[in-house]
Amino acid sequence: RMEVLPLLRLLLTTAMLGLSQTVNPFVAQQSPPDPCYDESGAPRRCIPEFVNAAFGKEVQASSTCGKPPTRHCNASDPRRAHPPAYLTDLNTASNMTCWRSETLHHSPQNVTLTLSLGKKFEVVYVSLQFCSPRPESTAILKSMDYGKTWMPYQYYSSQCRKIYGKPSKATVTKQNEQEALCTDGLTDLYPLTGGLIAFSTLDGRPSAQDFDSSPVLQDWVTATDIRVVFSRPHLFRDLGSRDAAEEEGAAGPTPYYYAVGELQVGGRCKCNGHAARCVKDKEQKLVCDCKHNTEGPECDRCKPFHYDRPWQRASAREANECLACNCNLHARRCRFNMELFKLSGRKSGGVCLNCRHNTAGRHCHYCKEGFYRDLSKAITDRKACKACDCHPVGAAGKTCNQTTGQCPCKDGVTGLTCNRCAKGYQQSRSPVAPCIKIPAINPTSLVTSTEAPADCDSYCKPAKGNYKINMKKYCKKDYVVQVNILEMETVANWAKFTINILSVYKCRDERVKRGDNFLWIHLKDLSCKCPKIQISKKYLVMGISENSTDRPGLMADKNSLVIQWRDAWTRRLRKLQRREKKGKCVKP
Repeated sequence: RMEVLPLLRLLLTTAMLGLSQTVNPFVAQQSPPDPCYDESGAPRRCIPEFVNAAFGKEVQASSTCGKPPTRHCNASDPRRAHPPAYLTDLNTASNMTCWRSETLHHSPQNVTLTLSLGKKFEVVYVSLQFCSPRPESTAILKSMDYGKTWMPYQYYSSQCRKIYGKPSKATVTKQNEQEALCTDGLTDLYPLTGGLIAFSTLDGRPSAQDFDSSPVLQDWVTATDIRVVFSRPHLFRDLGSRDAAEEEGAAGPTPYYYAVGELQVGGRCKCNGHAARCVKDKEQKLVCDCKHNTEGPECDRCKPFHYDRPWQRASAREANECLACNCNLHARRCRFNMELFKLSGRKSGGVCLNCRHNTAGRHCHYCKEGFYRDLSKAITDRKACKACDCHPVGAAGKTCNQTTGQCPCKDGVTGLTCNRCAKGYQQSRSPVAPCIKIPAINPTSLVTSTEAPADCDSYCKPAKGNYKINMKKYCKKDYVVQVNILEMETVANWAKFTINILSVYKCRDERVKRGDNFLWIHLKDLSCKCPKIQISKKYLVMGISENSTDRPGLMADKNSLVIQWRDAWTRRLRKLQRREKKGKCVKP
């Protein structure tokens, strides 16, 4: 029959929605574990199976017979009821059930059937099989927002312009692919039962052959709800027939009703090529089982942290999976930046947020200010960045070289963290210039013209064993201290050394305490190197106190013991110190 042709066209149209992946139900096939990935694990486009999305769904009818009961319909009697549920139940030749509207007496009077699909579907066809004569005028509408707004899908009428304001034969171009058409086909009165209305969403649409590349058509086939409006019946008297009432001379309009045996909506759960099936969530709502790092009811957005490129619908050529941001394991959140994406040649647009482990940058790929890269560890290591630890006095700033860790040192300061004076410099008391140049000392120039360096040997005459430390020497001296020589200046015939007393092992003068002090040595003694002193060295000094108002501090001469410090002496000196306290020192 003629009704078979629309069904054949619908079957051909299903190939337009990327049905290269459809499965022949009559061929035994072993499907892969996950259709969204190939055998090597690479992502590929996947789509849910083609179904009758209306099957088992509830249909809201604006008019249903049986209330009140009539001779042909009684809603209280299951054997004589014709509820809307019969529109989407299982219809077979042995079980043909029909929904039926009330008997209507005024024309035109709209009767609507509204079907909610529960989520977005990509609809290929809508078909109705009638138990009554087909309506003379029918409208099919769709909603994309769960029934809030409606837009026309297709009109059927023998009077298109009069009923719907549309021409009966219009051409669809690429400029109006989302325009609903009106046709006078499928509006005949006959057959009186079993007639079919079948609407193909893609038939005659120019971009149907390249559906993957047509967002307009992808939007056109998308629907969450379908509504059918029967606007105008075929009136028997318009066709020259008369019912029994009219044959008896009765006046008035001809009664009529609409009856439909099956409402089908063929299509696929809309998942944008990122899911092979739809499942029910915790709230029993139908959602896509999303893959390719996508999420949402229609897999219509990227999962958190997968924003390295913008979301795209999958196509037969490209899966367009969402890619994770590259944050080197230092961030849990990121955002997408279109400008960076374009600058990268449309390869990467992810920007990491809140980089941890002292990292910074778009990819958390370098160390933040105050830290430098530990090249012995991978950039993904939690300890890839080490603190600069620049010395608060010796460094000119807190930021070090990102690669070497070298802090910016002040003049005369050296070391990775600027923690010591450079060669030729000595420590000062100034936080602005913590290291200053050591003044050059020429011993020969310190000797007077009457004192030739030749007599130094007879002048100094070091005693035998002078550099040994024993109890006798310890007791003879007024003070025994460990000092650090900081700097020197000349005052008349004296060399004035600024020293830092590190430890006091003996002291008969209460003024000798740990900290900064002065050490006075006559220039002749110094020129003959008795004692011999160098700046920035540590010494053990054992000498006699001389009270002088002109030269405050310690005095040392050729008879004093001034020798470079050895750490091994600490224990021996503490022992001598304890023996002195017990009265072991003999009076000199």
